[in-house]
Amino acid sequence: MKHFISKEHAIYAMSADNQPACTVQSGDTIVFEAYDCFTNQITSENQIVEALDWNKINPATGPVFIEGAEPGDVVEVDIHTIDIGDTVTLMTGPELGVLGDELDTMTIKRVPIVEGKLQFTEDIQIPMNKMIGVIGTAPAQDAISCGVPDTHGGNMDTTAITEGAKLYLPVNVKGALLALGDCHAAMGDGEVSVCGGEVPAQVTVTVRVLKNHLVPTPYVINGDTISTIASAKTLDEATVMATKNMVRVIQQSTTLTDAEAIHLLSLAGQLRISQIVDPNKTARMELPLHYLKNFH
Repeated sequence: MKHFISKEHAIYAMSADNQPACTVQSGDTIVFEAYDCFTNQITSENQIVEALDWNKINPATGPVFIEGAEPGDVVEVDIHTIDIGDTVTLMTGPELGVLGDELDTMTIKRVPIVEGKLQFTEDIQIPMNKMIGVIGTAPAQDAISCGVPDTHGGNMDTTAITEGAKLYLPVNVKGALLALGDCHAAMGDGEVSVCGGEVPAQVTVTVRVLKNHLVPTPYVINGDTISTIASAKTLDEATVMATKNMVRVIQQSTTLTDAEAIHLLSLAGQLRISQIVDPNKTARMELPLHYLKNFH
């Protein structure tokens, strides 16, 4: 069955207390209509930034209650399409992003999409790499802002979470309560200015509940690569967590020893930064799937 959830079902924190916008079965397909990360408040480069409602940042559409999803299960989110608008919004300024200690003015930049590329300036075109910035399930304990990534997913801002990818998230509460938003037309690893190419979108996914699935989450499979994703207060912590999670994947999928597993990652793994601008930082460890003969 196919379901549609409008952007009016926006939440700003992932929580077990959120009322479901929709109830679906495992195997159903869902179309999420999503605001951009500013809740579509910005329509001009000349807007007064201070006039924005800063309580309406990083909305996610949902949540979705998935029948049969119980704590300890895993939700597979098969991302089919990310259909986006024709203009992206960027913002940076004091105390935002890596250059926030040097900037003294808040600036907005609006960039049109022309023939599949972002027309950044008259001379610079940037290829699209559409992706989902915020996607997660409800945490088991306290509510977590949609702007914060953690073990439940959330604002992971990971470029591998894109069309054709499969994302795996933990089920912490009955029904999982899946929500997503904050889509980007383009973003580089790091998201160093504090935002990507922010854009409204419609995202079509199919969800499935997996029982007895012991692979550490969150992780994503994109093409022939698996990436374990981790978020923590510091990037150092996140990189260690992502790497150790991939070691666990190797242990479950091969006969390699612990020492051999970490050697394999040192030789063939790619430790990458997803984002460094959120309250928790996010890293991922990538490994080609062909090294994991028994992965399932």
